[in-house]
Amino acid sequence: MRDHPLEDRTIGRILAAKAATVGERPFLLFEGQRFTYADAHAVTNGYAEGFRRAGIGRGDHVALMLDNRPELLWAMWGLGKLGAVAVPLNTAAKGDLLAYLVDQSDSVLVCAEDAYGERVRSVAGPAVRGVLGPAEIAGFADLAVGDPPEMLEVKHSDPHLIMYTSGTTGPSKGVVSPHSQGHAVGRQMASLSGYRPDDVLYTCLPVFHANALWYTIYAALWADACVALSRGFSARRFWDEVRASGATVFNALGAMANIIWQQPESPRDRDHRVRIAMMVPTSRDLAERFDRRYGIRTTSVFAMTENCAVTVFGPEDPVAKADSAGRVRDVEVQIVDDERRPLPVGELGEICIRPRERGSIMLGYYEMPAATVAATTDLWFHTGDRGRLDEDGYLYFADRKKEAIRRRGENISAFEVETVLCRHPSVAEAAAVPVPSELGEDDVMAYVVAVPDAEIDHAELIRFCVEHMAYYMVPRYLDVIDALPKTPSEKIEKYKLAVSARERLGELWDREKAGVEVRR
Repeated sequence: MRDHPLEDRTIGRILAAKAATVGERPFLLFEGQRFTYADAHAVTNGYAEGFRRAGIGRGDHVALMLDNRPELLWAMWGLGKLGAVAVPLNTAAKGDLLAYLVDQSDSVLVCAEDAYGERVRSVAGPAVRGVLGPAEIAGFADLAVGDPPEMLEVKHSDPHLIMYTSGTTGPSKGVVSPHSQGHAVGRQMASLSGYRPDDVLYTCLPVFHANALWYTIYAALWADACVALSRGFSARRFWDEVRASGATVFNALGAMANIIWQQPESPRDRDHRVRIAMMVPTSRDLAERFDRRYGIRTTSVFAMTENCAVTVFGPEDPVAKADSAGRVRDVEVQIVDDERRPLPVGELGEICIRPRERGSIMLGYYEMPAATVAATTDLWFHTGDRGRLDEDGYLYFADRKKEAIRRRGENISAFEVETVLCRHPSVAEAAAVPVPSELGEDDVMAYVVAVPDAEIDHAELIRFCVEHMAYYMVPRYLDVIDALPKTPSEKIEKYKLAVSARERLGELWDREKAGVEVRR
């Protein structure tokens, strides 16, 4: 693997270097299209020129609400070459959440799929100059000229992305990522996971999330390898796409690994080229089962959008440690108690990290200085997750200290679910809590208190949620109660609600059993 000094870790400089050294190697495969490393550099030069002609310059923010397609990547990187900032948005966002994301990010332009264009226009404020469709930005590729003059002026420490994360009880926070952060991850993964130039890294995960972008695409970029990009995960199509692409590596988040495993056994289970699958989370049992059935070595990481790979469970690590998230690598890790005092090896507490290399974590939360300071107290980044370290430096994740719900690989803010529920005219108060899902991770459970003399129709409330929140946030379970349990200071006692929900899960109103369908 060729290394590049920190000062050169901008997307423009890295693409230029790749075009000069491995330009003819395949970089991206997508639905019959094939782009080389030289193509990636030339096309993103064209995108930079296209955005310049659209009035975008250094420091401008552009929101990208695009499905998995090459244009999403080219737009991110073309903007990066100008010194502009890309804001990739979850394509499920709608209503108040979408309005918040566009407004809070100070985006001046939005690139959106035709299917999302009206959704964006209906919430865009006066600061948004326009909405461009995929056909319009695809035309930027034909504007390819030489390297943009701004490309060499961009610094590794300049903001490149604002990526929104819903990991807390408050509104979504925009993680400001410098150019160097994605490259730090790509460099880590290519080296520690043993990726090679002849590898094909397949991803069906959304590119607007850090996993697909950094842990697959940037990892391939640093390994001089190839990316096979799919529009999305389908259990039925998964192995056919993997085989057709010649994939040797894939990543799976959340329930995806379990869904793959639950497919009927087939004589073709080993008819593929895959040698490594990164699974988050993983376990020794899952690792051993995937090895026996598919002949695939399982790896894993502990990471957040705010940082790089804190730990890596690589292909050379012992399977006996597969219940862990891997060994601490390029960062310092400290486990602390509720008073933020360091705990000894083996004891459970909050996971805190500190990078050993400049440029490998976020610059902060966009326009949220208090949240940035709170997360970085005592010169440590406080993850809000709990775990323990063993004597060999392997990290074992336990649970989330912060009040977040994780469903099908998506972090869901309970605060945002509750905010939408309370907008319903019949709802006075609401509380959202996680409950176990049969597919792993969580499902969303919501308690609601009706306004006086109001009747709450469960199915109608779910339909209201579908209209006003992303599909993955919509509660599966509902319970109408007289009052929420609270402390003397009027804080809702969520832990009591969560325990009660788990104990009565089979008795609760369940939209899946009721046949209330939720679509994207």
